[in-house]
Amino acid sequence: MAKAENSVPAPAVRRLSLYLRQLEAFQSNNLQTVSSKQLGQALSLSDAQVRKDLAYFGQFGHPGVGYRVSELIERLRQILGTDRKTTAMLVGLGNLGHALMQYRGFNKKNFEIVAAFDKDPTKLGQAIPDRPAMTIQPMTEMLETVNHLNIKLGLICVPAEVAQDVADMMITAGVRGILNFAPISLKVGPNVVMSSVDLAVQLEQLAFQLSAMQNRATEPRQ
Repeated sequence: MAKAENSVPAPAVRRLSLYLRQLEAFQSNNLQTVSSKQLGQALSLSDAQVRKDLAYFGQFGHPGVGYRVSELIERLRQILGTDRKTTAMLVGLGNLGHALMQYRGFNKKNFEIVAAFDKDPTKLGQAIPDRPAMTIQPMTEMLETVNHLNIKLGLICVPAEVAQDVADMMITAGVRGILNFAPISLKVGPNVVMSSVDLAVQLEQLAFQLSAMQNRATEPRQ
């Protein structure tokens, strides 16, 4: 029996996305079935870890067969909620915002950005490249647009000093999921889920690991 979602460890939930991506790669190579060992090896995880993570959500394996790739993909998409379309909006049409608008991976995962907002008056009314039907809207239209298009997810791509104000506007409009690209920690209520992507922090972590690796390489051997 699957456990309640709120009792599943967060790392296990994050690994579901890794499993799904790898299974989709297996499927593209016409692999019909896969073992927990094969799936774990592809992701540098143990087969025991794979089985433990999946067991939080039910029983998916078949004795003597392993996991049927197409079947497990379908179930993981259902668990992650990507088996159905989620509408999203983006605020902040700078370089990052424009790049995200062009990212085709969102549609492949059933996320559709249906509205874009900015406070810069010189950008308002401009068409989005490759999306001629969508124009950059003023912030004052957010509430009406969210309600009209039933938008559930918001992407924040604005400077840190205004990110909290944007998050507050999104929440007031009815958005319940926020992906924050601004380099600042935001405060949201208990009825809102948020994930932050701080590229500078990720680079710092890589720099630390690189420095540690280089230091180990230059340490004199005993």
